[in-house]
Amino acid sequence: MEEKTEKSNISPSELHTICTNSRILLVGMTGGIASGKSVVADILKKRGAKIIDSDILARQIVEPGKPAWKDIAGFFGGNILLNDNRINRKKLSDIVFQSPEKRKILEGFTHPRIHREFIKETKRIAQKTPNAIILGIIPLLIETGMQAMFHKILLIYIPRKEQIKRLIKRNLIREEEAKQIIRAQMPIDEKVKHAHFVINNQGTMEQTEKEAIKVWKALKKLQLKN
Repeated sequence: MEEKTEKSNISPSELHTICTNSRILLVGMTGGIASGKSVVADILKKRGAKIIDSDILARQIVEPGKPAWKDIAGFFGGNILLNDNRINRKKLSDIVFQSPEKRKILEGFTHPRIHREFIKETKRIAQKTPNAIILGIIPLLIETGMQAMFHKILLIYIPRKEQIKRLIKRNLIREEEAKQIIRAQMPIDEKVKHAHFVINNQGTMEQTEKEAIKVWKALKKLQLKN
């Protein structure tokens, strides 16, 4: 069964104001787990894209002593902390994966803060590079209803069978565990319907890079029209 996810509380108007005061083109990148989002992001970064990775923001806001860290440690207890007081992400993930209620509580601690950091970083980039193409990497972009934040949506696609294989290899887990993780997300073929651009990442690195560069050229043309 597909897991329901709370909708984003970012106001699209906040980002719209930033973009209209510059020539920023805001692109949301998403895809299933182990689909290769970071690989494509690296390719586009070399072409000039500015990257905002929500996973990096998520790690930053839960550093020891920060408000989200205090909320998480206070609710879930000290047993989810490592010896250096950092949050044991694997242990916390295992807890919330088994409990939708606890997952929603965790998202309440983290999502608003991640969103605020995303907006702050967008502002910073817009002030420094007002004609940038910003690539926001957000794994659950579609599930959380964040499409309105972005000018365009870019999906990194791999078939489910390949996704399972890569997840097993990357996380060193059993096949059934990989399938369970993937089942908790929106099916990749469903996400395709929401995308303006799709990069098929099941082939060679050369093929992926060729597709990524094609998308980059299309985004540059779009930006020139704005």
